[in-house]
Amino acid sequence: QVQLVESGGGLVQAGGSLALSCAASGRTFSSYAMGWFRQAPGKEREFVARISRSGITTYYADSVKGRFTISRDNAKNTLYLRMDNLKPEDTAVYYCAAERRIRLYDVGDVRDFDSWGQGTQVTVSS
Repeated sequence: QVQLVESGGGLVQAGGSLALSCAASGRTFSSYAMGWFRQAPGKEREFVARISRSGITTYYADSVKGRFTISRDNAKNTLYLRMDNLKPEDTAVYYCAAERRIRLYDVGDVRDFDSWGQGTQVTVSS
């Protein structure tokens, strides 16, 4: 498995921006499709964005489409999430995750991700 460590969370006003990073170590980072998920208090963990191994193909939840951008740098073993025009409802703990080698479910299904970081808090004030 790959080890993941998120950073970059914090407190921001509505309409502001934040950039999250996820540093990977262990097995070859470029072998994994990667995703970002989030979990708000009292709610289930939800999909945010996914990026293919090469970084060419991306996929977003409707709630963040047009505001968030997922990217990766395989040379640096790092995954990114750029978040613009943040809203109070974006407040959550954000997790990066590595997708299993063979996807069994629909794109973005949490059950297909088997390595997780510890999470980083993002708080958006109104």
